[in-house]
Amino acid sequence: MSRTMMIMVCDNHETIEQARKYWEAQNVTLQVYSSAQWREGLESVFFRQQLVQGTPALSVGHNTSEAYTGGNVVPFPTPNFGAEPKVQKMEELEAKAIEDAISQYKGNLTEAAKALGIGRATLYRKVKQYQIDPSAARRRKQAA
Repeated sequence: MSRTMMIMVCDNHETIEQARKYWEAQNVTLQVYSSAQWREGLESVFFRQQLVQGTPALSVGHNTSEAYTGGNVVPFPTPNFGAEPKVQKMEELEAKAIEDAISQYKGNLTEAAKALGIGRATLYRKVKQYQIDPSAARRRKQAA
């Protein structure tokens, strides 16, 4: 019998412990990496092969709490593990992921679409559908 495995990239120990308790109750194995371990691991062919095969990858590198802000990794909105479970609509999750990507890429919709794994035209349509203002992210970029 196979067991589901969840991979979590996080540097916050409190969040990790809450996630461990939650996923343990769901009978899911949680594999946790710090952001530095994840970044370093993705550079390793062996690490990537293990992820593709679905086997827990060995710990890599050192444990550090430095934040990783590069690359095309856009965090997916996650549930609040300590609070009452609230089911969100897919539209809410999708709109939040799009807003986060646009913000991360400072209003560059082409890069945001690549990071989300969707076409540029699809992103433009969804920005209009969810009434998201990408120019707000561009204004923050210019102010910085």
